Amino acid sequence: MSYSAVPGVPGPRRPVGLGDRAARVLTAELARDNTAKHALLVAAVPGSTVLRAAVQALLPGDTLTVVPAEADQLPQVQAEVTGHGRWASDRVRVIDSLPAADAADIMVVASPLTGSAEDARAALDGFAKHLTEGGVVSVAVPALPGSSEGAVAELDRQAALFGAGSDLVLRNAPPVRVHKLRFTAAAPERAERLGPVFRPSSVPLTRGMHLDSNGVAAAAIALGLAAATRLARPRSRLWLLPALAAAPAAAFFRDPQRDVPDEDPDAVVAASDGRVLAVERLRDERLGATDYLRIAVFLSILDVHINRSPVAGRVVDHFVTDGGFAAAMKPQAEHNVAAYTVLDTVRGRVVVAQRTGMIARRIVHRVPVGALLARGERFGLIRFGSRTDVYLPADAAAALVGPGDRVVGGASVIARWR
Repeated sequence: MSYSAVPGVPGPRRPVGLGDRAARVLTAELARDNTAKHALLVAAVPGSTVLRAAVQALLPGDTLTVVPAEADQLPQVQAEVTGHGRWASDRVRVIDSLPAADAADIMVVASPLTGSAEDARAALDGFAKHLTEGGVVSVAVPALPGSSEGAVAELDRQAALFGAGSDLVLRNAPPVRVHKLRFTAAAPERAERLGPVFRPSSVPLTRGMHLDSNGVAAAAIALGLAAATRLARPRSRLWLLPALAAAPAAAFFRDPQRDVPDEDPDAVVAASDGRVLAVERLRDERLGATDYLRIAVFLSILDVHINRSPVAGRVVDHFVTDGGFAAAMKPQAEHNVAAYTVLDTVRGRVVVAQRTGMIARRIVHRVPVGALLARGERFGLIRFGSRTDVYLPADAAAALVGPGDRVVGGASVIARWR
């Protein structure tokens, strides 16, 4: 008779499968950490896509411990590890129960949590005991309404307290939401060794061009309106208007891949595409009595509107200020509605302000407080024309751009640490 090898995680009565895309999201933290680390994969089942993704994400200095969902599955899981070859066998150890595992920098739960809130809470309490300081656990829950509501509600609560990221994976049967939880704060230095994380909100079209999920939704709405118009008025050509608008609406949310200048550790990259409006030393009362070097960039409606982190750091605050909707290229835009993302870095505090404009009325922010951002990593977007301001410690950085210069988000170096 089998028994659960992971306390608090009984074998689900209705297993929720995880496809390749969900597995990639679950193992994203493992894949982007470029230093030697120890990872722990729990609740693995035979044939697990998550186990395969975790093995493929390992770097030469990494080690991985795998705990099967049930103790009698150990021989099958061990055989799968062996099937990946000698390279994997030397780095991956399979054990029969979670209490025997060493503390890990990254934990991945290979089976979605289902059941009651109490079951989910017990499982998370057990996971936390096996994480190093600042370690992160990645876990999925069903995303369809009415499916395992207890576990879903508990994960939502835990994410509000300890969340370091959350991704909805629609291309899974059924859809799942992946939560990344960090129960103890990570040092800002940890962000320096990370690469940009894989996000399912960026849909690949070609190798070099992605489309943000907002673009998919915008195109679908336009095409749906065209279809409805055609049905309502079959003899009219009005349906052509929304049909022709679908491609430009999607193109606004294009999300090209960018080469971040990793070879220069002192480089600060642009937070967005656009034209530099101003470079100035100032104090912003919203950020306290500190002198900042502020580099403001205007995004026209034709620019890429994905926002990226200019430096590597830990998100320590996020707040929104009220205001108007003046044209983003005018001085009055200083008092527009804006979202501020505050980062702790090894060089000091850095702030990115996403400002609305006359047309832009919606700011999308995708990283919670506690998340680690790599330099050049996507963290949000602004819809339809806007402005981004990067605030750097005034005495620690020197600007390399001036008013009128064109910059490319995540690729152009706008300043350098002294």
